[in-house]
Amino acid sequence: MSLKYAVLAALLEGEASGYELAKIFDVSVANFWAATPQQLYRELERLAGDGLIRARVVRQERRPDKRMFTLTGTGRQSLAAFTAQPPRPTAIRDELLVKVQAADAGDADAVRAHIEERMAGARGKLARYERVLEHLLAGRSEEEYLRDAERVGPYLTLLRGRLFEEDTLRWGERALAVLAARHGAAAQS
Repeated sequence: MSLKYAVLAALLEGEASGYELAKIFDVSVANFWAATPQQLYRELERLAGDGLIRARVVRQERRPDKRMFTLTGTGRQSLAAFTAQPPRPTAIRDELLVKVQAADAGDADAVRAHIEERMAGARGKLARYERVLEHLLAGRSEEEYLRDAERVGPYLTLLRGRLFEEDTLRWGERALAVLAARHGAAAQS
């Protein structure tokens, strides 16, 4: 999948400037698709050139003018066609897992530290996702949100991100316990 469809999906939230879109990406799309602001701005230009989004200039006093982007009918059609296509299988490419695979021949203490860092990152993401969920629910229960909200996609992708990070913590705890037990057994030998 290209960044194209992630941008189109983010614009379902409504009109946004490039800066606002980067913030939307950071809190809603980043749990499943990463992009730098530079990549995002380049993609916005391509999408506007292809007629999938429309850009309008908003004049500002004491600040540079900003461009606001919205989906066009063609962009919505493209996004709809994309949703009908089967997704590619998920491919995991995780450098930490290569280090864990080599832990027996490498620096086991460093590998444990890397796992602990990954777990700390997962805890941070979970805290951020909880804040996003509170904002998304806006005082409603999850059941009320699911019943009444105009769109359910943001909730479902947030749920997947939360479950992924929770699983990272469970795996990290287990991996650390296994490595500690192996290290303890090796020290006694």
